[in-house]
Amino acid sequence: MQVNASAIGSVSVLPTPASSPRRFATLVDRVGATASLLCAVHCILLPFVLALLPLIGLEFLAGHTFERVFVACAAVLAGTSVLVGYRRHRQPRALFLMIPGIALLLSGVTVDLNTHVLVHTLCVVTGGVLVASAHVTNLVLTHRWQHAGCAHGV
Repeated sequence: MQVNASAIGSVSVLPTPASSPRRFATLVDRVGATASLLCAVHCILLPFVLALLPLIGLEFLAGHTFERVFVACAAVLAGTSVLVGYRRHRQPRALFLMIPGIALLLSGVTVDLNTHVLVHTLCVVTGGVLVASAHVTNLVLTHRWQHAGCAHGV
């Protein structure tokens, strides 16, 4: 914390610049967890609503390109946010969830959908849930680390 004592008799406390990156990291983890869970829901519901998508103008959601781009973005987002969190809290639990989650997502989008629909669905749903769990775990670990630092006067 910085103290600004420019006015005589009054002291105001200004937030440190370090709080902004922490807020951004938290926002990234929350967005990542939400996106990963939405991806899992998308993969679960897609077989049931496939015929309805063209009627409401959302047929692109069933495309392989959309899915591959979404998985690539999820992998980059998860990798970045979990590694930034790991640099702070030094707990590998989120990494242990993220790495197999991303591997399953990438495996799922490379599987031939015409012959292995069940394998594709299981890989991407399980991978999405693992990546979402990694984001939530990272949020919890970062939160604990921040509060441990406050309690010890760091």
